[in-house]
This record gives sequence, structure tokens and C-alpha cells, in this order.
Amino acid sequence: MEEITEGVNNIDIAGESNKRNRIQVSNTKRPLFFYVSLAKRYMQQHKEVGLSALGMAISTVVSIAEILKNNGFAVEKKIMTSTVEIRDESRGRPISKAKIEIVLGKTENFDELMAAGDDRAGDGEE
Repeated sequence: MEEITEGVNNIDIAGESNKRNRIQVSNTKRPLFFYVSLAKRYMQQHKEVGLSALGMAISTVVSIAEILKNNGFAVEKKIMTSTVEIRDESRGRPISKAKIEIVLGKTENFDELMAAGDDRAGDGEE
């Protein structure tokens, strides 16, 4: 009976766990390194993080992914592109926008890099 209960508790209902570790990026609301830090925190809690953006924010998502990869924190798992229809209220007609989703996973030495970063941050405060 315990195995059944454990199995039921681990069921992913309609991608629910995927939404908890997904970041929707805007190129106007927050600075770039806010998203880099947020992605690192999400990867500490989960094994991977999804970054998504529409239109002009796509370049911001690519930059975030590249910063995390080049600094050894993440590896690319999946990149998906698509086009979505968004209703423009001012014009009253749908607009097509490009969309990108990048899934990044932790590297093997992610925890070591995070610990080293915490040590450096602590040194500057004294």
C-alpha cells in the first residue's frame, strides 16, 4: 500500500512540477543578472530550470543561458522554439510572436561552484 501512495504522490499532474522551476523572462522588467541569480536558486532546489521568453526578450534568455553555461553552472538539455498567437487589444486582432524555451540542467560541479561563490561573497562583507 505504501508503494501505491508514494507513486500517487510522485505523479506529475499536467506538468505541475515543470511550472515551479520555469522562469518567464522579460527584457524590460528586471535586470539580466536578476534572472541569472534566480536560475541558480531554482537549480539548487530542482535538478533543472526552464527559461522562456517571447519576442524581443528571446535574446535575454539566450544571454542568461550562455552566462550559466560559460561559468560552468548549467548544461543545455533542450531548446524549443515556436510561434504563439497573442491578442492585441488596441488593434483587436491576433499577433504572432516568436517564443523560445530553454531547459538547463545542473552540471556535476554545480554545488561546488555555488559554495565557492558563497565563500567569496562572505569574504567581501567582513
